[in-house]
Amino acid sequence: MEKVIIIRYSEMHLKGKNRGWFERVFSVNMEKSLKGMRHEIRRYSGRYLVENFDENQTEKIFAALKKVFGIHSYSVGLKTPADLDSIFAAANAVCDKSGTFKVESHRADKTFPLNSMQISAHIGGRLLDSNPQLKVDVHDPQFVINVDIRENGTALVFNKFFKGAGGMPVGTSGKGLLLISGGIDSPVAGHMIAKRGMEIDCIHFHSYPYTNMQAREKVEELAEKLSAYTCGTKLNIVSVTHIQEEIHKKCNGDYMVTLLRRFMMRIAERVALKSGAQCLITGESLAQVASQTIEGMTSSNSVVQKLPVLRPLCGFDKDEIIERSRDIGTYETSIEPYEDCCTVFLPKHPVTRPKMSDVLAEEEKLDVEKLIEEALSTLEVIKI
Repeated sequence: MEKVIIIRYSEMHLKGKNRGWFERVFSVNMEKSLKGMRHEIRRYSGRYLVENFDENQTEKIFAALKKVFGIHSYSVGLKTPADLDSIFAAANAVCDKSGTFKVESHRADKTFPLNSMQISAHIGGRLLDSNPQLKVDVHDPQFVINVDIRENGTALVFNKFFKGAGGMPVGTSGKGLLLISGGIDSPVAGHMIAKRGMEIDCIHFHSYPYTNMQAREKVEELAEKLSAYTCGTKLNIVSVTHIQEEIHKKCNGDYMVTLLRRFMMRIAERVALKSGAQCLITGESLAQVASQTIEGMTSSNSVVQKLPVLRPLCGFDKDEIIERSRDIGTYETSIEPYEDCCTVFLPKHPVTRPKMSDVLAEEEKLDVEKLIEEALSTLEVIKI
């Protein structure tokens, strides 16, 4: 018998004729996540097995697989020949030696001489004979021994399920560009869209020297944490310092956030189109801050000409977002006290419900196209 990690996938079984392509992308993503660790990944009729791995790295492998979208659940188990003596030996190896239990069997190989109930009864009886401290409880057992007889003459025996990340494999739902600020919300938004299979690149706007280099390093760290779920990412970094200076100098200061958001969306769309991204993604949540009213979002959206804007957090409250941020491991980095560009020249009384006529009147005071081109000339791209 051989120790293996059994991987079950999530929604891909619904994909019909396209299923093979989804599975190939899924397999590539798992390989990327386990890069640098000894392993072999093999597909066995609706299951993937991680074989020939270093058992000392089991927890490290688990930590990597937990971030692969498309995995429904995984287990550590034993692969053995599909005969009753071998299956019993494996079941006895993974079985606790006291307590209540039951055996659940699945028979993918319909030529196997016993049906699922007979397999469970046979293996359960032999376990009772070999372990006097065990008792059967089919309704509320303390643990379950699972027997999975596959079509290729092998059986998988295990006793625990671990929940996977779910969702769809990254790279099966197109590509998006995430506006990442350094706060709590945007990494969560990127994670949620990546879970639906979208490849994610990021764009960050900074206001150096008004913001320091630590703020930039914080965003790079957040992008790195997010990249563990997205199989890598590219971080685009753009300076909007001059844009903010011009808004501060020439426009009503109460419109700073509104006007800056419009510049960000224009610049993000141009970067997205050049890189092949098909949408913009933001971490906005309705009514959370002054710029996230429906009027503010309408103002931002109105300058995006060719791409949809996805706001996966729009209906979430802050506590829900924080909880997800903790779950994905970005929260502690997000709360580090380094300011982002939106805090520069922040007005005391920002406009919360901007009228488009007023916004356009303020924007008329600026050379919009020239400022966009100047900002794009500062573009840096970091592969993470």
